[in-house]
Amino acid sequence: MSGFWLTEEQDAIREGVARICANYGDEYWRKTDETGTFPEGFVADMAAGGWLGVAMPESVGGAGLGLTEASIVMQTVAQSGAGFSGASAIHLNIFGPMPLVKFGTDAQRQHHLPRLISGEDKMCFAVTEPNSGLDTSSLETKAERTNDGYMINGRKIWTTSAQRANKILIIARTTPKDQCAKPTQGLSLFYTDLDRAKIEANPIPKMGRKAVECNTLFIDGLEVSKDDLVGEEGKGFQYLLHGLNPERVLFAVEAVGLGRAALNKAVAYAKERVVFGRPIGQNQGIQHPLAKAWAELEAADLLAFKAAALYDRGLECGAEANAAKYLGAEAGYSACETAVLTHGGMGYAKEYDVERYMREAMIARIAPISREMILNYIAERVLHLPKSY
Repeated sequence: MSGFWLTEEQDAIREGVARICANYGDEYWRKTDETGTFPEGFVADMAAGGWLGVAMPESVGGAGLGLTEASIVMQTVAQSGAGFSGASAIHLNIFGPMPLVKFGTDAQRQHHLPRLISGEDKMCFAVTEPNSGLDTSSLETKAERTNDGYMINGRKIWTTSAQRANKILIIARTTPKDQCAKPTQGLSLFYTDLDRAKIEANPIPKMGRKAVECNTLFIDGLEVSKDDLVGEEGKGFQYLLHGLNPERVLFAVEAVGLGRAALNKAVAYAKERVVFGRPIGQNQGIQHPLAKAWAELEAADLLAFKAAALYDRGLECGAEANAAKYLGAEAGYSACETAVLTHGGMGYAKEYDVERYMREAMIARIAPISREMILNYIAERVLHLPKSY
């Protein structure tokens, strides 16, 4: 369903992505969830359609569009029933390379970005560490200078798609924290080859989205050329900040899309399932939770696209992006839970898909930042209350 704010071009984007998604139905995504097989065919079709480069510059083969268009792409994928199994398979391609776009050299952009857009290169993004969590300033992975560049040693966790990636975007400390004026200084960003002789990637068994794995990385003696440094040494944290708001918006629209997929399943079931001589959808005990889920999803969607529009205009959108991520994740999960309960016992059965949706919906409530940290941000930055941590 098109939103009232979409242009004809944006409507065409939604329709184009939906046509690809229509070739990958419930059985396909059910199988990826059961086997853990990466959705290679789906990603290849999205790459062939040019969708991986929707927000990349035209000069490197991208479409040169904005966060609004990227959000339309990602929401359409999730809403098709692909959920986070489909969205997460391409999510990193959409805004993950933005540090290269904004802060890389011309040579880095011209060499690396076309290969990511075409799908020839596959990247992973290594930020989080076991001992730091959201406290990025306390990262322990070190990049020490050598004659030819840097030597990186350390650990990362929750690195998505490291099993199939050949490139890695990694942040590491180049200057000890106690030698920096601020804890967030002295961190540097590198885009380099994922050398499996130096990086051991171990998948983490997890609750859902089995097809798109997360990993613990053990990095031992990874040699990195000085040409692989993105931007200036010591400014990696600031570069990461530029990607936070788009990431929150994308998580929000994906969660809303997943919630809509669940709601569609539940509504269809409520119309067809007859108990005591009448469809269960005739009962207000079924109707009201479904109606509430619809209202919550639509409200979250509006805020997410408001945040995207602000970002595309170069305006401050931190509050909106964070709040959209919070509301989208909560509305998406609530819709998935309602869908399971609407199906009754069959909601627990894999053949009806809603149990998979509910498991995947937990992702947006946890990542990339907790609900509580978002509320902290809004309390401090919007309501101007004293900092609590």
